[in-house]
Amino acid sequence: MANPKSLSVLSLILASWIIFTVFQNSTKIRTALKLPISLHHWNFIAKSSSPKLPLHPVVSSVETEIRIKRIIEKLDQLIPPRPFTHISTTTSAAHSTATILHPRDTYCRGDQLDILLEARDHFGHRKEYGGDFLRARMSSPALKAGASGKVTDFNNGTYLVSFTLFWEGWVSLSIRLIHPSEGVSALWRARNQGYDRVIFTGQFASGSSHVDTDCALVLNSSTELCEYLDAQDQEAFYCVRPQHLPCAALTHMHSRSTAVSYLSRQEWRLFERSNVGVEIMENNAINVSKCNGKNVPMKKKCKFGMASTIPGGHVWKETWNPVSCSLAPIKMKECLRGKFIYLMGDSTIRQWMEYFKNNISTLKSVDLHESGKLQHQLAVDVDENIHIQWQKHGYPLIGSLTYSVKEIEYIARVIDRTGGGKNTVIVISLGQHFRPFPIGVFIRRTLNVHKAIQRLLLRSPDTMVIIKAENIRELHSDVERFSDFHGYVQYLAIKDIFQDLNVGLIDAWDLTIAYGTNNVHPSQSVVRNQVSILLNYIC
Repeated sequence: MANPKSLSVLSLILASWIIFTVFQNSTKIRTALKLPISLHHWNFIAKSSSPKLPLHPVVSSVETEIRIKRIIEKLDQLIPPRPFTHISTTTSAAHSTATILHPRDTYCRGDQLDILLEARDHFGHRKEYGGDFLRARMSSPALKAGASGKVTDFNNGTYLVSFTLFWEGWVSLSIRLIHPSEGVSALWRARNQGYDRVIFTGQFASGSSHVDTDCALVLNSSTELCEYLDAQDQEAFYCVRPQHLPCAALTHMHSRSTAVSYLSRQEWRLFERSNVGVEIMENNAINVSKCNGKNVPMKKKCKFGMASTIPGGHVWKETWNPVSCSLAPIKMKECLRGKFIYLMGDSTIRQWMEYFKNNISTLKSVDLHESGKLQHQLAVDVDENIHIQWQKHGYPLIGSLTYSVKEIEYIARVIDRTGGGKNTVIVISLGQHFRPFPIGVFIRRTLNVHKAIQRLLLRSPDTMVIIKAENIRELHSDVERFSDFHGYVQYLAIKDIFQDLNVGLIDAWDLTIAYGTNNVHPSQSVVRNQVSILLNYIC
């Protein structure tokens, strides 16, 4: 057993090495890209800097750097490199086989049905490794019912797909090959290679005139830059400084995808429309009966803090039914009386804001004198003392429509200035806008939000904080930037990061798979069920 003093010395050496490494790498990166340095909080002071000035690296906390490194290492182990010489050696949905284990003429509600999946390439040869990105789902369209299946990867080319038979009737079984393991490996490598698949355009105002310049998380430019820095968490965003205008004149932003790709021509073939989301199980339907003596057990009401399961539940007649608890019908207005609801994040949580406004007739919108789709929203019911607000997260925020950045700020800073308390509910949704960028950007942001929530719960432990997982989205839309594989990796990361905090999780990932939405902005029925989970947590 190691001597404790020796371990302490080793810990100090490790910490010093990491600081040196981060310092050294930061210096190299910023020198190569000619990035300016500022130690000012970007929301208050925007500082420009000429690349000719001496550069001093901004070093994030050692703990954060260690945590980011460890999470990325864990993800790298899950997604090993899978180079291939020809598309024929990659996983083929048409040649892979799915066999129902212990098949029967009739199945009973509540049973588990297992399927053995053997992945094969286009020559019909058995694959010797796993890593295929699969999506398992069971559904009964006539009953408006659906649920996800659990996929177990044995890392040898075989998978066990398990379905819980939640309802009676004819049930269709689906296993889709979203991407073969070789495509997954290519997407992972490409994602972490660069920041330039999306470029932002910043609008600087001076009186009645406007000047547009390029902006990004990282700018490879020899010109003078404006840096918008969060000094506490060391997150920065950059714009090329316009001539004769100060950095503080930045008022609006929009973005567009560039022609940059880090995929080879051969890799791109894996992401042609005909090769994405291909069904492995064709015409597979089973009949599920109630079966005598099998009654559905009574479940406790869903409440904050319950552990999530896979699958988390099922949809039946367009209503979400969790596995481990039951959702009670909640009168929304009564539940929210006296509550301050803070919705923070992307447009998928803004859908909740619209849902509240459409379903509480006494909720009145307050004009905050902003414009555009991403404007800060506030709605109040004065008599019932209900306050609900939605606020977009900080950069990166992708959108072809121009939005204001005059009051944009990071979620961590919003949480830091929130008093909290038993009548305060915070719901956070992060992910969709981070998919086109290296995973470290998302992990760093999530860790910073985690630290802010820790501080909040120390000063106000009775504050309710909810993390809403990402929705699945369109299968064939801009796969390199926005594939659900990127979302799934972020889903794994966010569950890992928040597991030590007393926060609730609304597993929108599992719920939207059950619904089979394939739409980043799902229908009102899906939003209603997501909000129903929230209301059951609150009341």
